[in-house]
Amino acid sequence: MDFFENVVVEYLRADRSVFLNTQCCLQLNEGHNPDTSGPHWYCDAVALDMRSRTVFLCEITFAKPPTGLLKRLSGWHENWDGLLHALRRDCTIPDSFPVRPWIFVPEALVGTIVDSFEKTELLYGTAIPAPKITTLEMTSPWLYPSWNRVGEAAKPSSIPEYMR
Repeated sequence: MDFFENVVVEYLRADRSVFLNTQCCLQLNEGHNPDTSGPHWYCDAVALDMRSRTVFLCEITFAKPPTGLLKRLSGWHENWDGLLHALRRDCTIPDSFPVRPWIFVPEALVGTIVDSFEKTELLYGTAIPAPKITTLEMTSPWLYPSWNRVGEAAKPSSIPEYMR
């Protein structure tokens, strides 16, 4: 876990309706060892938001370019139905809770993420929901109350409405 993962985890935890599982193994095929059972990913955090009744697959990066993050989103896109099945099987996520990626990146990378997602959507359809995007700058602890995150800053205009 790198420095910004801890900052984002604290940001998520500040909302008391959000529960987290950090470094959660998303293992497509059931088995004792994910290294031998097939495709799997260690998600930076799986966040269960009880207020919105939504599960978020949280990924955090400040890498330029965000190649690893884009590769991860592409892998999830290609395996979305299996990933949902694995989450429901292993994490006992209710079928009624939608699942959506939530990515945390520097504001300077938002355009790259949006362009990449829209290109993937045009080429391959919409198996995976549009990711929710929060800039790393917004997760600075002095920008929101640590007990409820009410009053946090508005998202920058570079993030399209459907990714907020």
